[in-house]
Amino acid sequence: MANLCTDSGKNLVLKKIASCTAWSCLLVGTLLAAGCSSRSLTNVPVEDRGTGLSRPTAVAAASVKPAMPGAENAGKPGYYTVKPGDMVIRIGLETGQNWRDIVRWNNLTSPYTIEIGQVLRVAPPINTDPLLVSRPVVPGAAVAAASAVRPASAPAASTPAAPAVVTSEDEIAWIWPAQGTLVAGFDEAKNKGFDIAGKAGDAVIAAADGRVVYAGAGLRGYGNLIILKHNNTFLTAYAHNQALMIKEDQTVKKGQKIAEMGNSDADRVKLHFEIRRQGKPVDPARYLPAR
Repeated sequence: MANLCTDSGKNLVLKKIASCTAWSCLLVGTLLAAGCSSRSLTNVPVEDRGTGLSRPTAVAAASVKPAMPGAENAGKPGYYTVKPGDMVIRIGLETGQNWRDIVRWNNLTSPYTIEIGQVLRVAPPINTDPLLVSRPVVPGAAVAAASAVRPASAPAASTPAAPAVVTSEDEIAWIWPAQGTLVAGFDEAKNKGFDIAGKAGDAVIAAADGRVVYAGAGLRGYGNLIILKHNNTFLTAYAHNQALMIKEDQTVKKGQKIAEMGNSDADRVKLHFEIRRQGKPVDPARYLPAR
């Protein structure tokens, strides 16, 4: 039988149709359609189902991420799990630690990049050299401790220095850090400290003896910021300054000018002042003397 799907076959069919009856024409047309359609089915691409079935397994394997550094310590005392928006400086403020100690305890390298879910040590490791850990200075040993951490090129003090930090919160005699008007009080949800108004350049003073653990503008929302560590319990923060008068690791005394009031990262000239007890903001009214 001639191949109906070739050109010569189709011409033969057309001649047959021209001379056929209505019934036979229907039969011939049906056979032609069936023959040609069965040939076209053999040209349909064959799907490689073996390859397709293996893809989900490969994708699932690729989506498994390695555990974040320190994950085995998550939830343990003295450790902190990094949240969205965290910075090492902020973690130091939230945990009451010197941010440089956190960098050292976790072997972080500049630019101190941390990842969400990473678990950081925020308490001194056991058997850490006491000269490398921010800790209270016993009054009788204040001069020796200060000399031990001072750079070798720094000149020796001509007279014994006052204790840099105190040994218990009961010994802290707080003073107001600025003389302006209080324009916003403490609100645990909205304002973590006091806002004190003033003029640009007004003096900002240390509220108690302490050591500078941060001086810079790296913490969003605080502008030019100073953080003082007073002992293992208390930190104070001084934000929105126009100029900083001290540097990190410097020892300061109560009443010493540490900055000039300004409006860096703020809508007006003011000092934002916080007292933090073990990293948690507390109401300064509980500690500052009545005016």
